[in-house]
Amino acid sequence: MGDPAGIGPEIAVKALCRKDVARISNSIIIGDEKIIALEIKKYCPDHFTHIITSIDDCRFSEDVINVINVGIEGARTITYGEISTIAGDAAFRSVRKAIELALDGLIDAVVTGPIHKKAINDAGHHFSGHTEIFAHYTKTENYAMLLACDNLKVIHVTTHVSLSEACKLITRQKVLDKIRMLNDVLIKIGIKQPKIGVAGLNPHSGDEGLFGTEDEKEILPAIQQAISEGIKAEGPVPSDTLFPKALGGYFDGCVAMYHDQGHIPFKLAGFEWDKRKKTMKSVTGVNITLGLPFIRTSVDHGTAFDIAGKGIASENAMVEAIQYAVKLSKNNDLEL
Repeated sequence: MGDPAGIGPEIAVKALCRKDVARISNSIIIGDEKIIALEIKKYCPDHFTHIITSIDDCRFSEDVINVINVGIEGARTITYGEISTIAGDAAFRSVRKAIELALDGLIDAVVTGPIHKKAINDAGHHFSGHTEIFAHYTKTENYAMLLACDNLKVIHVTTHVSLSEACKLITRQKVLDKIRMLNDVLIKIGIKQPKIGVAGLNPHSGDEGLFGTEDEKEILPAIQQAISEGIKAEGPVPSDTLFPKALGGYFDGCVAMYHDQGHIPFKLAGFEWDKRKKTMKSVTGVNITLGLPFIRTSVDHGTAFDIAGKGIASENAMVEAIQYAVKLSKNNDLEL
């Protein structure tokens, strides 16, 4: 469901109302039944809300949306566009329930809506993001964030840490782990011999040590090891060269060293600001967590408090996240 003060419930309902989604997946919304029922009434009045307590109770048809109720006390006090501990707790509990179902093998994949990090933390759940919640409750140590859209796939060596801390965390083993993970998932989604571009950390990838030694000491040895394992990896490539080449089709996937190095080109590729409507349009892009014992995908945008409750949020990224979850579920013979 995501944070109920944001656009999460709206885009979840809009996505599940679409026939192209109903045809490829048997989906369930986990969240507050009253909130979801209200969204269904607003955006899909020809659909029925089916509240379930067990997966066995599901009714899958094009006009039914199954909902597992997490029972939020005070749900009616939540205001669109406002940070709320009730909303933060609701979002967190919905994620925890999804993790439980996935670990028990009752669902094939988890697709998450956007959460608000401050709301989650104000509610007493101290995590820096969705990915860290999943890693903690699945006891996963080696995991990674992959951003994916039609023409760009980006995995990150580091994510939610300061830039100064990220530089310290970049080691040859971590870079190698991410190259391997990216290679595996690209094969899994149908690319037989992926060509992977690995970003440099420093300007001009260090320029042979003139602007830092991390590229030569940590990143290059990881690439060389990956090549020796049969992976088609290149680099370190300066990021201002890497991403234009990837967008043009030269690379099938990229390894970014830190959060913004990967996120900025990805958002430029998948997001567009509509000046007239004062909102994002053509929003696309999926966040996939690699390394978990089950498949988890998510939209790669935030709670959009500025447009929450207005009915104008695009469900495209949610639909894309569901499509990726289905694709990965059907090809789950490779270890993510």
